Amino acid sequence: MSNPGQHMAAEIAEQPAVLGGLVARRGEIAEVAGAIARRPPRFALLAARGSSDHAALYAKYLIEVLLGLPAGLVSPSTVTLYGARPDLRDVLLVSVSQSGGSPDLLEFTQTARKQGALTVAVTNTPSSPLGGAAELAVDIGAGTETAVAATKTYSATLLALYLLVDAVRGGDASAAAEIEPLARQALDVDVQRAVDRYRFVDRIITTGRGYSYATALESALKLAETSYLAARAYSGADLLHGPVAAVDEETAVLAITGAGRGGAALRDVLTAVAERGADVLALGSSADEVPAAVRIPVPSVTEELAPVLEVLPVQRIALGLALARGFDPDRPRGLNKVTRTR
Repeated sequence: MSNPGQHMAAEIAEQPAVLGGLVARRGEIAEVAGAIARRPPRFALLAARGSSDHAALYAKYLIEVLLGLPAGLVSPSTVTLYGARPDLRDVLLVSVSQSGGSPDLLEFTQTARKQGALTVAVTNTPSSPLGGAAELAVDIGAGTETAVAATKTYSATLLALYLLVDAVRGGDASAAAEIEPLARQALDVDVQRAVDRYRFVDRIITTGRGYSYATALESALKLAETSYLAARAYSGADLLHGPVAAVDEETAVLAITGAGRGGAALRDVLTAVAERGADVLALGSSADEVPAAVRIPVPSVTEELAPVLEVLPVQRIALGLALARGFDPDRPRGLNKVTRTR
């Protein structure tokens, strides 16, 4: 019998090598990007579930900011349950699935292709049904993931999406050249103080702005599925629109605070929650510059790539909290590796 958290811990540790390998294969991704560039879309749609949905949101920011194209997240049930057949001519559909085995994403991708979309599957299983259904495919190359909680497949999906969008705009991936050593630094950061401080917390809010909003969403999911915390993610902008009323001295707030525009926009939010007595854990490349009870620095990188590094210490916190609370994150109750919805 394996030790609690053994698989999750091992796969967290694999990530620098996985990310480095992905950068080394950027030429394969550039070929897919070239096919997209030769058929310029009017706009982009993204289809995903679970952790992949957070990666898709990250891609939405990349597409809108770096490519100047409108992008949106699809609702697969409009096709799978309601039978909608939208006109998708000159539209790019990127379907993101670590397993490539979600029936609703498969059906949506098949339908979108019939309706005229240029379809791209971003998956860890290129031989999966989804990989076969899409016209183009990007293999994130993370290797077999045994742990139920996605770690290396999530960070690799983020990087694959960045490399794809960067190549579409004619970039050379130079910003990602040092991602492997930077990831090692991010995993070496001490998270034990955070684990000790928040092991008895029952409720936590995660928040971020811009690209880092995806990290806030993924953080809430990881804390909920491994430690069974009541975790809720908010954009920093939305947090001040009403939910801040529920913030008090009993509330823990995990704030993703990067050095770019998103992190700068979050500072007023953190001042507001700190004034309400919340216990703030700041994590990111500008963690040392905001009011917080605990600060976890992350190596600085261009803002578009920050989510790839930010999530790494979050995963270690989730693992540490689960073990400290007496749970085995490799066997979360009620969860399977592939969720089959339609």
